[in-house]
Amino acid sequence: MILWVATRNRHKVEEIGGILGPGYELKSLLDLPDFPEVEEDGATYRENAAKKARVLWERVKAPVFADDSGLEVDALGGRPGVHSMRYSAPDPTHAKNIEKLLGELQGVPLLQRTARFRCTLVHRDAEGNEQVFEGVVEGVIGFAVQGEGGFGFDPVFILPERGLTVAQMSAEEKNQISHRGRAVLALRRHLEKNPPAAA
Repeated sequence: MILWVATRNRHKVEEIGGILGPGYELKSLLDLPDFPEVEEDGATYRENAAKKARVLWERVKAPVFADDSGLEVDALGGRPGVHSMRYSAPDPTHAKNIEKLLGELQGVPLLQRTARFRCTLVHRDAEGNEQVFEGVVEGVIGFAVQGEGGFGFDPVFILPERGLTVAQMSAEEKNQISHRGRAVLALRRHLEKNPPAAA
């Protein structure tokens, strides 16, 4: 089954392909070099994901999906949330985002540094019908960067039951527990129960 995913991130395409497993051929915006940038200006993950999925579906008229995700820190009222990638704007980087986060949490004890990664995925079938899937992973924000793997806030996001940051885990382990991994697995289960009609 061919599925289009609304991303130009080759690493993300490989990660999703590994979670979906055999039986799915992933195509992405890397296959559409002239595809325009879609501004993620929604107030929620779902709005951003739905917008990206809709624009891609209008181009390919085939099954597509898109996701949006972020980090929600309870002590910060749920921030950075939908603004996670742009947290240290202007000119945000992963390192600057982490530096800002740790600065805002200075003096907050570990038990009050609870947080979660949330991913919302929107799938559109060949007819344009939408389904929404979500994945959440709970953790706490550490006091310093630990680990070389992952990206974004992974080096400060600790999974208490493992005593590790996400950046200290292998890619295979991360795919099994990550918010995106859980959302993609939910999509896979849906597709297995509702296979598209043969063309």
